[in-house]
Order: sequence, then structure tokens, then C-alpha cells
Amino acid sequence: MDIDWAALGSVFGVSLGVSVGLVVLFSLGIAALSRRDRAAEQGSGGGALAVTGACVCFAACAAAVAYGIHLIVA
Repeated sequence: MDIDWAALGSVFGVSLGVSVGLVVLFSLGIAALSRRDRAAEQGSGGGALAVTGACVCFAACAAAVAYGIHLIVA
């Protein structure tokens, strides 16, 4: 039995990087929604940009998950 350690390390590194990236992206979306709520409480405008940013973050997360599922199924 021969293990290709370089390939295993490469898969580990990419998996770790994508996982951390998705968590950060989702957290940015949550933070943007929080800013929208804070702006609504203060009565100032500017909630539309926060909602747009949150939607972009969540859409990117969904696209990354869908792409991962596509890679597994194909």
C-alpha cells in the first residue's frame, strides 16, 4: 500500500482553505445583516447596501456549496 502524501496534503490544504473561506464569508453576511438592523434602530438609511452585501455573501456561499456537490456527484 502506497500513500501519495503530497496529494493528501494538497487535498487537506485546499479543504481547510475553502472551509475557512466559507465560514468567513457567511460571517460577513451575518455582520452585514446586523448592520442593517443597527441602521434601522437609529433611523438612518443605508440598510439597502448592507442587505445587498449580505445577499452577495450568502449567494457566494450557496454557489460554493452547490459547486462542491456538483464535483462529488459528477
